[in-house]
Amino acid sequence: MPAESHVDVLVVGAGPAGVMCANALAAAGIQVKIVDQRSSKVKSGQADGIQPRTIEVLQSYGLAERLLKEGCQMHLCAFYNPGSDGVLTRTGRAPDITAPTARYPFEVLLNQGAVESIFIDSMTENGLTVDRPVVPASIELSNDSEQLADPLSYAVKVTLDHLDTPGKQEIVHARYVVGCDGAHSWMRKTLGITMDGEQTDYIWGVVDIVADTDFPDVRNRSAIHSTSGSCMIIPREGDKVRFYIQLSDSDVLDPITGRLDKNRMSPEKLLGVARKILHPYKVHEPKMYDWWTIYIIGQRVASRFSEHERIFIAGDACHTHSPKAGQGMNASMNDTHNLAWKLVQVIRGRAGISLLKTYELERRKYAQDLIEFDRKFSTLFSGKPRTKGNDDGVSHEQFLSAFQTGGGFTSGIGVHYAPSTITNGIHQQCAPHLIIGERMPPQIFVRAADARPYEIQDLLPSDTRFKLLFFVGYLTEERVRELDTLSNRLRGPSCFLQKYGYPTKDTAQSMFSIITVMSGDKEDVEFTRVPAMLRPHWSNVLLDDTDVTGRLGGGAYKRFGIDPGTVTLVIIRPDGYVGMIAPANALEDVDSYFAAFTFSRTQ
Repeated sequence: MPAESHVDVLVVGAGPAGVMCANALAAAGIQVKIVDQRSSKVKSGQADGIQPRTIEVLQSYGLAERLLKEGCQMHLCAFYNPGSDGVLTRTGRAPDITAPTARYPFEVLLNQGAVESIFIDSMTENGLTVDRPVVPASIELSNDSEQLADPLSYAVKVTLDHLDTPGKQEIVHARYVVGCDGAHSWMRKTLGITMDGEQTDYIWGVVDIVADTDFPDVRNRSAIHSTSGSCMIIPREGDKVRFYIQLSDSDVLDPITGRLDKNRMSPEKLLGVARKILHPYKVHEPKMYDWWTIYIIGQRVASRFSEHERIFIAGDACHTHSPKAGQGMNASMNDTHNLAWKLVQVIRGRAGISLLKTYELERRKYAQDLIEFDRKFSTLFSGKPRTKGNDDGVSHEQFLSAFQTGGGFTSGIGVHYAPSTITNGIHQQCAPHLIIGERMPPQIFVRAADARPYEIQDLLPSDTRFKLLFFVGYLTEERVRELDTLSNRLRGPSCFLQKYGYPTKDTAQSMFSIITVMSGDKEDVEFTRVPAMLRPHWSNVLLDDTDVTGRLGGGAYKRFGIDPGTVTLVIIRPDGYVGMIAPANALEDVDSYFAAFTFSRTQ
């Protein structure tokens, strides 16, 4: 008889989306099982670019330091086009990231296997390892309406095959299943979920080498349009370089079947095509080829991202696109970053299953926007350059404009979640420049107790808690009395803080974290004047002032448009996005916000 087990969440696939999900859940104390069909993790190649917002997300899990240490930073982009004589020439350079509020204004390049290792090592600290090589053989979702309505029931039954032991199976009873099993997702196909979109005519090859070349921008991202085709160069960790190379049908399509035939191409042939595109620059034969592949760009989004909010798909399983905008691994990890905290709240019994509907609402819209951007960007990238003989070709100005205007989107900084139960814009006017539905931007404050500068994002870890930022302005005598009154209201049994607070000895399991932000001068303020309710710990009181050097911090109230003459509450969701803003005299609206998706303690 197959062994049977019960888990809170079964994650299928240990790629970027899968390990992001499993690590976040395990850190929150959720019982997780993660399986992957590969006998070992990816060792080279695959996805490689980590965008600024994703670096912020990794930082929120305490994982960015290793990424920054091991990866290659990419700060500049170079553009090459044919000159008036048809010879390839550099037409400009520009910052690689055009997102003004990026905390990390660059991309980090690191191969997918190394990125996965960062998460896998973190999971191990929480007692979780990937079961390999294991694949699902069948999946069965209960059709009992009562069982489906019970968020804690084990409504999904999955039979797993162990590939290294023929005939060995196990049965897993899971409350929830997350399918992160790639573009050819078994989970998606088994659930009958279609992919909407189309396949383009653009065929590209990828090859990773240590490049011996006289091309002057080999250590910058380089977008090259020549009369012989298009190419993108991406610097990698160490001395490696990645070439994305546009191919013609005759290079790789089987003339009889019309299908992509990888056997018609080789890394040597790929580099040969790159040499023609880069002429008159030279690329010498490398000592070895680290990795290579070819692909046709497909731009598709799954028709739905879940089945009864019990089985979810994420990452490449629900959206595919070109790698030109550098979104593959980023979109995948941010899918499950969005989903994980919602699963935690439901499994802890603090929120209803309806909260899980916001995963598809937010991430499917993002995927659709990504495909639309990718369609335009990849068309420009794959198009012929404008030359004397081709006035209809893509000009440098056209490409640069698309590159720069898309910077907010490709960096992940500009992702904006639409209004929903967890994104409530009713009081946006209280902080007009702190956009509800977008991530909390970086801002340095100084800690009121000791004037130590702190980046606010570092005080908003991805620990499943809602962060309550009380901007209290200047501590006048009148304001202190006002805060005392507010504290009494916050202690009242009808206040949201008490109704949904779930007191626990383990602060990591609590629902809220309170941070108070004052206006004032570090030489004069006394943080102890803040009522105890609003300073649960001496380190939780911040000051909107510069540090002792005068170089770091200050200006947050003005930047966000918050009036220091009022008391304003900013609610940051567990994934770092602004969920709601409200004046202190509108606590009833805050109560309604949480009541829309959270169970009160009496429930």
